[in-house]
Amino acid sequence: MFDLTLDDSIARLRLNRPEARNAVPLTGWAELEAVLGEVEASGARVLVVSGLPGGAFCAGADISDFAGFRGDEEAAGAFRAAMRAGLDRLAGLSIPSVAVIEGACYGAGVALAMACDIRVADTRAQLAITPAKLGISYPQEDIERLVQLVGPGQATRLLLSAAPVSGGEASVIGLVEIASDCAPQAAEALVKSIASFETASLAALRRGVRLAARGQRSDDEQDRLFDTLMASDALADRVALRVKK
Repeated sequence: MFDLTLDDSIARLRLNRPEARNAVPLTGWAELEAVLGEVEASGARVLVVSGLPGGAFCAGADISDFAGFRGDEEAAGAFRAAMRAGLDRLAGLSIPSVAVIEGACYGAGVALAMACDIRVADTRAQLAITPAKLGISYPQEDIERLVQLVGPGQATRLLLSAAPVSGGEASVIGLVEIASDCAPQAAEALVKSIASFETASLAALRRGVRLAARGQRSDDEQDRLFDTLMASDALADRVALRVKK
């Protein structure tokens, strides 16, 4: 379901279940959590999450599994917990993550993309959050991420209508950060730029963004990180090189 390759300092995680448009089966969420552990141990500086070139990103959770939940709320809760563990593992990754969205991106596929730091979509991609079509809900953690990205009004529209938006419109409302007619190429330029920077700097900046998203204006640990990086030998060396140029 998830294929991991390492390209120098870039980890590439590809969803590889084209016969189901990369819909994630019940066992797929534990697989995602496990493979993200491999990413952490790889020494990569950035993670790219995508489908196969030219195919779907992710059609969501595999609804063919849903019949097994009938009359069994415990099983439904176990599914929700497994999905949550996989998505939160991605959201809490120690390195930046970029989702590259081509083709279909529905339901839990949108949740997967939202768990990444940055989303790059093909302008022709189709994104939709579709639980209303099945008469079910969406995990609250994913609704919170959606509201953080697009605001409550657009979140309500997307959830209650279940209507798809193009990658172009998704960039206008804030669901994705970049829309491009060639999303892989746009993402590659971004990813290579990120991978060229220092891990400690990236970690501090990402932490600061997350604090700000929660409404936190100041933080002692962020102050400490700022001071440590500013006083580092690495900064002095980089400045010296720039001065020489």
